[in-house]
Amino acid sequence: MLFRLFSSFLLVLVLAACSEPPYKNINNKELSIMIEQGVSVYDVRRADEWRETGVIDGSKLLTFVGSDSRMRPDFMPRFTEAVSKNEPVILICRTGNRTSKLAKYLVEQLGYSQVYNVRNGIVQWIREGNAVIQVLP
Repeated sequence: MLFRLFSSFLLVLVLAACSEPPYKNINNKELSIMIEQGVSVYDVRRADEWRETGVIDGSKLLTFVGSDSRMRPDFMPRFTEAVSKNEPVILICRTGNRTSKLAKYLVEQLGYSQVYNVRNGIVQWIREGNAVIQVLP
């Protein structure tokens, strides 16, 4: 009896750890398709990062977290004004770390239903030879 209870507990823990996030992670092929379909891409990095690597043509530039690692006070009002809760939206940052946190927040706390996070961010986009445009200083 105790073994069965312990086994059930372990199974629940393992399944919880393996659960999918409340948003959808996408790869660069999926990103390209969604861009062709007209889904908005929000690059949430800082201006210095945009200048360093370039950005995906047509992406909207809106800094999520400043160099002090705090959310910019203007980010959420600007984002929620521009993107409705049922509209598909793609988030991209340098490696996918910031956007995974943002995507989770948008879905779980604000009720967004179609949030897509670019797995491995702009770094992988560039590594795979995809085009970027330069951002002027």
